[in-house]
Amino acid sequence: MFLIKSSITKITPAVAVMQKHFCILLGWSFVLTGMAGIVLPLLPTTPFLILALACFARSSLKFHQMLLNNRWVGPILKHWEESRAVSRTTKRKASVLIILTFLLSILILHQRPELQISLILIAGVLLFFIWRLPEE
Repeated sequence: MFLIKSSITKITPAVAVMQKHFCILLGWSFVLTGMAGIVLPLLPTTPFLILALACFARSSLKFHQMLLNNRWVGPILKHWEESRAVSRTTKRKASVLIILTFLLSILILHQRPELQISLILIAGVLLFFIWRLPEE
């Protein structure tokens, strides 16, 4: 789990249960944040769902399988879990969505150049990190 086991410190059953519940709570918060990222252009969805998957892998097989079997995000998460890579198609789709949503936001804020510049910089950072992910 999160605590390092050594000969000096032993994890009690109560601490193990608390860690499990904490990972479940953290996993669900990542799921909710990822779902918010579907409609909010500044929040990426997939990284939060990958974090949720990691939390559930440590705490709940049921929730872990639920994410992997989800018809919308399951295939991407399965691919990530198996290969620790993102397909080029997924990167392209994510890039198109980022560009379109940020472009729309920039057009809406046509009289706020400081916000437009901020959005351009954020979009650039997101695209940079997406294209740095390993791919097959």
